[in-house]
Amino acid sequence: MLYSLALVFLLGMLLGKASQKLGLPPLFGMLLAGILLGPSVFDLLSPSLSAVSADLRKVALLIILARAGLNLDAGELRQMGRPAFLMCFLPATCEICGMILLAPSLLGLSLLESALLGAVIAAVSPAVVVPKMLSLLEKGWGKNHHIPQLVMAGASADDVYVIVLFSVFSDLCATGHFSPLFLLRIPTSIVFGCLAGLLLGQILAHFCQKWNLLPVRRLLLALSCAFLLSSAEDLFTGFIGFSGLLAVMAMGVSWRHASPKTSLSLSGQLSLLWSGAEILLFVLVGAQVDVSYAFKAGPMAVLLLLGVLCFRMMGVGLSLLKTPLNKKERLFCALAYTPKATVQAAIGSVPLAMGLPCGELVLTVAVLAILITAPLGAFAIDRTFPRLLQGPKEN
Repeated sequence: MLYSLALVFLLGMLLGKASQKLGLPPLFGMLLAGILLGPSVFDLLSPSLSAVSADLRKVALLIILARAGLNLDAGELRQMGRPAFLMCFLPATCEICGMILLAPSLLGLSLLESALLGAVIAAVSPAVVVPKMLSLLEKGWGKNHHIPQLVMAGASADDVYVIVLFSVFSDLCATGHFSPLFLLRIPTSIVFGCLAGLLLGQILAHFCQKWNLLPVRRLLLALSCAFLLSSAEDLFTGFIGFSGLLAVMAMGVSWRHASPKTSLSLSGQLSLLWSGAEILLFVLVGAQVDVSYAFKAGPMAVLLLLGVLCFRMMGVGLSLLKTPLNKKERLFCALAYTPKATVQAAIGSVPLAMGLPCGELVLTVAVLAILITAPLGAFAIDRTFPRLLQGPKEN
């Protein structure tokens, strides 16, 4: 396993840097490193590393979400109001509707199978979006209308919404029925996750101030609580849900509000930790990609993905109606909400494992979505923000 980890970091850093030199986002090279190391090409990763790959990817995601929370101001979140709320579900809903309209004619799927595929594809990737928005936030881009905060705030709730819908549609495909009460998991996941995170953040900030913990111990405390919040998600299996991802982000928001000084120090430590976690996350996501499935997709699947992304961008536009954002800023938000990676890697193979007839096709399109939207979305963010957002000197 140590040999495999060494390959992950060495090749991930090498190809990530090479991508950057070519003007591409570093995650493109990291995904490529994972594909090369994974079973679809050279198969150099040990089974022991593959067995814990999902947990390691989750750890990396929790690191960036905790850092995102520590950089979000509670007052600014309240000011965003309706647009931030709509961004949590409206773009994903539009994308799923687009899939239901387009997939039957382009891929020959039934309406229910199309809805299932839409739920797999519709989740935005916080692992791609959040680091980009944090970078813009720290540099002062889009500060006038809180654009980085708006995009970050919706990214995690978007995943909660889509994953619950995926559970509903997969149950319908497998058994032909589901309980409408299961939809209660969407609001309860969001509400209980936020409440738990806000409460825990207050407690941790008070504890750290009272006991004057060393910075490294504050970091360990924050990570341990993030892991516990994420693990608590597994305890909620019925109609009542709990979002560990939202809880971790809310914990950071609350901590920042209660103790700005310690939260700033902790954010810096998490930033350093993310530089390694980012490599681990995207290389392991790449290792989950089976390139043979991507080649099976054909032009119809590519056309489908481009079509549903248009529906998603329309959903972002609807979410931002009657806001002070200008056309350029709205376009940037739409582009920033397109990358997909982590959720697709996690659930793309589930329909195939369930034995559903559409399983292989769902996995194929999920793989293609990662390969197309993750690097292109990151590239679009990097290339367009100087032209579409107000810079730090203009704010």
